[in-house]
Amino acid sequence: MKIWQKNIDVNKDIETFTVGKDRELDLQMAAFDVLGSLAHVEMLESIGLLSADELEQIQKELKNIYKEIAEGKFVIENTVEDVHSQVEWLLTQRIGEAGKKIHSGRSRNDQVLVDLKLYFRSCIAEMVGNTSVLFSQLVELSNTHKEKLLPGYTHLQIAMPSSFGLWFGAYAESLVDDMEMMLAAWKVCNKNPLGSAAGYGSSFPLNRTMTTQLLGFESLNYNVVYAQMGRGKTERILAQAMSSIAASLAKMAMDVCLFINQNFGFISFPDELTTGSSIMPHKKNPDVFELIRSRCNKIQALPNEIAMMTTNLPSGYHRDLQLLKENLFPAITSLNECLEMTTFMLQNISIKDDILTDKKYAYLFSVEVVNELALKGTPFREAYKIVGETIENGTFSPEMKVSHTHEGSIGNLCNEEITSMMEEVLAQFKFERTNQAIAELLA
Repeated sequence: MKIWQKNIDVNKDIETFTVGKDRELDLQMAAFDVLGSLAHVEMLESIGLLSADELEQIQKELKNIYKEIAEGKFVIENTVEDVHSQVEWLLTQRIGEAGKKIHSGRSRNDQVLVDLKLYFRSCIAEMVGNTSVLFSQLVELSNTHKEKLLPGYTHLQIAMPSSFGLWFGAYAESLVDDMEMMLAAWKVCNKNPLGSAAGYGSSFPLNRTMTTQLLGFESLNYNVVYAQMGRGKTERILAQAMSSIAASLAKMAMDVCLFINQNFGFISFPDELTTGSSIMPHKKNPDVFELIRSRCNKIQALPNEIAMMTTNLPSGYHRDLQLLKENLFPAITSLNECLEMTTFMLQNISIKDDILTDKKYAYLFSVEVVNELALKGTPFREAYKIVGETIENGTFSPEMKVSHTHEGSIGNLCNEEITSMMEEVLAQFKFERTNQAIAELLA
């Protein structure tokens, strides 16, 4: 059964090619298709396109289907094209003629648009939740290990003293900016496209404000042409936000792979969280972080993949857009897994003490000596020259101490301020508002 089919059977090869992976991927949107339909039929009844009895029948059965989806009992049959067709077919089989009315004032175009927006909202909530947990773990580690110094590098050369407080805290603050990006994606996703039909509106007197409120959207995609144009653009903006998180994780994963290396030896993990070699019994490989690095680098390519699939499309719907799910849906799953695994690994990290007592790190403190001379009145450039000469002639012998007190430095991490920034961003998502709307829709 296909929503669009008339009296002509489609060539089987054409059908297989055009359906693609929709049956498999659409299962992830099934619950949201039901939610969109629940809001749509309530609106249809309000404008006289459904009777009160028909609405009651449809709502009851849609909620039964929603329950079946939650219990893992819902399938998209091979004779059915996609999730939209499956839900409508089930409804019609179970309640008869009333089920045939739910597509009034709606196209598969705006049906899939609202499904995707609802699905993306749910995915964003999960990604934000996982990011928040990782953020808290990083701040905790930063505070716990704030006194432990490690080398800072520029050009991968020994540069200046750093600390584990700074290192963990840096990635915590990076996630704050990543959440700013995700908040922008949330705002784009949280606009209702339902009622735009095929992209040119409907002659039915639809109440689009009503479905916006029922589904907990913040506002509408008002212009019906733009609502359809938003497909692809929404995915790209979400992918850009995901890419920002992925960039933070990939960089941290690279640091971990360096720091666990025997030539660094700054950190370690329990044997059961690393892997070995088939011929080298001494190996403790950071496979988890290597895979996080690679997975997140793939996610960083996602915005460009989506742009290349959509950049030369004119306005209106095109079947090209169907393929976006194949790139984006698995990436969402992968990013959540990377966030969860990073948090888990960091819960089991061990930090080496007294790293900077090794003589090869003595030059890390050259800037400290220059600054000390400058504080005592020596012009900075002259102090730089004096210390440089002691390094050249082998007489440089610094005190292994650091006096950094300004905001965001080794001695003043400002983790409370960074946490406040994160809390301020997270509060703007207002997930509770959308959750309440969905709960009322299902009541």
